[in-house]
Amino acid sequence: MSEAHFIETIIGVGILLFAAKLMAELFLRLKLPIVLGELLAGMIVGPFALGAFFVIDGKQLLQINDEIRILGEMGAIVILFMAGLEMTPKEFLKGGKASFTVGTLGVVVPFFAGLAVFQMFGFDALQSMLIATALTATSIAISIQVLSEFGKIKTPEARLIIGAAVVDDILAIAVLSVVSSIAGSDGGVDNIDITEVTITILKVLGFFVIMLVVAVVVIPKIITPRLWKAKGSVEGIATASFFGAAALAGSIGLSPIVGAFAVGMALSTTKVFEKIENYIGKIGLIFAPLFFAIIGAQVDLRAVNLEILMISAVVIIIAVVTKLGGCGLPAMFFLKSKAQGMRVGIGMISRGEVGLIVAGVGVTAGILTSEVYSTIVIMVAVTTIITPIWLKMEYRKEQKNDNNESNKTVEQKSE
Repeated sequence: MSEAHFIETIIGVGILLFAAKLMAELFLRLKLPIVLGELLAGMIVGPFALGAFFVIDGKQLLQINDEIRILGEMGAIVILFMAGLEMTPKEFLKGGKASFTVGTLGVVVPFFAGLAVFQMFGFDALQSMLIATALTATSIAISIQVLSEFGKIKTPEARLIIGAAVVDDILAIAVLSVVSSIAGSDGGVDNIDITEVTITILKVLGFFVIMLVVAVVVIPKIITPRLWKAKGSVEGIATASFFGAAALAGSIGLSPIVGAFAVGMALSTTKVFEKIENYIGKIGLIFAPLFFAIIGAQVDLRAVNLEILMISAVVIIIAVVTKLGGCGLPAMFFLKSKAQGMRVGIGMISRGEVGLIVAGVGVTAGILTSEVYSTIVIMVAVTTIITPIWLKMEYRKEQKNDNNESNKTVEQKSE
């Protein structure tokens, strides 16, 4: 890598991080999700927006080159390792039937609805499949934030949201693996072999189970303060483990984030948990905003026209309705409560990381046009905005009702 190229990369990282944190501050004061601010920051300073005006020696100051993209992908791995730490394998298995049903329907309903609608719109099968895949995954980072703000993280609906979102993500990644392997093959959609698709999905699920078991059994034995005494050894070995697992997942055609998630889950019950959580939290402070800003910077808003806005509106409606129906209805049945089931449906609407990763895969493989990429990013942004606002409204409503109930009780007693 030449000196100039190296400088271009570090300037890019500096600009993106600075912009992301500025917007994060603004969004914090507006009581909006910080993630969203970081995504918008990338869009604003990106090479297709303000970045286009800062030119030095005939070259744009901010360029999203391959190195910056790789840093962004490493950010996704760190984010999913952090998500894994939040979930013990016991909790994951305890959710059992309910999580599995809600999570599975949360993938199946949006995928087939998306596929049908976009083929009606005249997109070819492969593009429709990719858009449909972007509709499957749930990003619960945002919902978890809202739940903890209201002190609801231990409620049945919160547990169900977390469990179902994990199942949802694993299945969404399985779908992504299948779609990207089809995208990579020369025959395209005409040569889809159902047995091959089934094998790929089983491979993903099998790999995840093996990885979890190995991680849960082996990793706590390797990463213990008994073995590693030097300062920073435990943290270093943990980082090596989740990057190693991510590489392993990537090498069998899975999304690398699955590997990082499994290792995170394995470490969630160990003695070194607090030490690692503290350390990875600090790394996440840099990698997470960088990931979201890089994703935002790749959005070409110049391509946005009436047609894109119309398609985006359709995508957003499908995104909201399919999760409310696919996750909310079965959740009402399992939790035996309409309000709690509704909250699960709302909590699963936000698309976030995996949706953006799908869009990224599609663009890099040359399947998605920049218009469709922009559409997916708009959908992710909008679902990310409405989820926390809607969840907050639901909980405020509940607080009001509780207050009214207690006031009534007081009045009755005084009579």
